Amino acid sequence: MNLLTLETRSLTLHRYPSTLDQNLQAWDAADEYLLRELTKEQLAGLSGPILILNDSFGALACGLADYQPVAISDSFLSQEATRRNWQTNELDEQHLHLQDVLAPLPTAPALVIIKVPKTLAMLEYQLMRLRDVVTAETRIIAAGKAKEIQTSTLALFEQILGETKTSLAWKKARLIYAKMENKPVVANPYPNVWPLEDTDYQIANHANVFSRSSLDIGARFMLQHLPRQKKGCIVDLGCGNGVLGLMALEYNPEAEILFLDESFMAVASSQLNVEKNRPQDLARCQFTTGHSLNGIESNSTDVILCNPPFHQLQTITDEIAWQMFKDAKRCLKRGGELWIVGNRHLNYHIKLKRLFGGAECIASNSKFVILRTINR
Repeated sequence: MNLLTLETRSLTLHRYPSTLDQNLQAWDAADEYLLRELTKEQLAGLSGPILILNDSFGALACGLADYQPVAISDSFLSQEATRRNWQTNELDEQHLHLQDVLAPLPTAPALVIIKVPKTLAMLEYQLMRLRDVVTAETRIIAAGKAKEIQTSTLALFEQILGETKTSLAWKKARLIYAKMENKPVVANPYPNVWPLEDTDYQIANHANVFSRSSLDIGARFMLQHLPRQKKGCIVDLGCGNGVLGLMALEYNPEAEILFLDESFMAVASSQLNVEKNRPQDLARCQFTTGHSLNGIESNSTDVILCNPPFHQLQTITDEIAWQMFKDAKRCLKRGGELWIVGNRHLNYHIKLKRLFGGAECIASNSKFVILRTINR
């Protein structure tokens, strides 16, 4: 189902990347609840910017296109979905304003709309950023699945902004209303920093980066088996905080490293970690936000390191991993190597056999397996 019918217009909306699962759509009940709540009468005469945080596929931005909202996201995929849905619905492209989550926020917004993010850390970061720009007159309204709006969620709104109330549930979604009050200013704790075990490195993580306070167990296992003394171009695909690429710089002094992720915070964390820990190697690095290996030249890379995600937003899927493997096949030179770490039960070796003809098990333990395949 791709048609969302609103009070003022009907929108044709698609997910990006597209999915084979016909049950998945480009909006949810929380999006609908917000758009129902924000009537033309309530939006008339607003005297400041409208900010939308964490719009998944552009449903909110498209629904409020007449008011020229600023859509703020950590996700390249979400931004690309918004662009495509905006074009599909023939909306005025001059009214499309996209901004990554680390950029300065517009001041004195009249309305702030928040899709509650998956992690409390990201919510805390965003609320702290907002309190620097909102006023007592700013209307702040958030939404999410009712089961995911916990006491701790509401407590963050109370602690950082002020008085917070919730709505009744509708289609298993709930709204949150908050008002800005004069509260003591607390320093934003992000990015947080922690020591990388068995090294002198200090790892910085922005709020929305996976495993933000310690080394995740999959990456820890991969670090023990990284390729060494390689030359040419090494890609840290889905780089997260960049710890694999950071160590690849150390182990492969004649290689260049491309850090690539769909999260703006991930790429920023990777760059920060190279700057802090191996500044002498910055000239060997590139940092890029994008979808998988889109835009990377075919037959251009020598080694690809990957700890593939098995979800997009709250949806569990192997489609992004499959896209990464297909793109790796296209981008690797003949003789180039794809190195993967993943949970054993995901059976990535089956996909690699289909694409590459097989894969070698470099190492395994009770939970993870590291596979290497060569582009013949």
